[in-house]
Amino acid sequence: QVQLAESGGGLVQPGGSLRLSCVASTSIFSLYTMGWYRQAPGKQRELVATITRDGITNYADSVKGRFTISRNSAKTTVFLQMDSLKPEDTAVYYCNGKWYSEYWGQGIQVTVSS
Repeated sequence: QVQLAESGGGLVQPGGSLRLSCVASTSIFSLYTMGWYRQAPGKQRELVATITRDGITNYADSVKGRFTISRNSAKTTVFLQMDSLKPEDTAVYYCNGKWYSEYWGQGIQVTVSS
């Protein structure tokens, strides 16, 4: 069964850091473009960052310079290092895998608050 499992969310103060991880259930995801999206209450889901199988990255303007997306050597785990977090980063973060098919994780809560 194809699955994406997120971990690493939680509550952090403004200016703090969190690292999200997403583990894919099969090695086929090494061929996929992997990414992170987020959805805040009352808002549409939006792109945060993506990384292709060749390591090409893309970021939303709102997170450039603060967030870093990466993959492990097997390319089946994707990370999102989030630094200098702001309250407006509060959202449910979803892992995404896209190639010929598209898969989503269940989502993980990130709350930035003092």
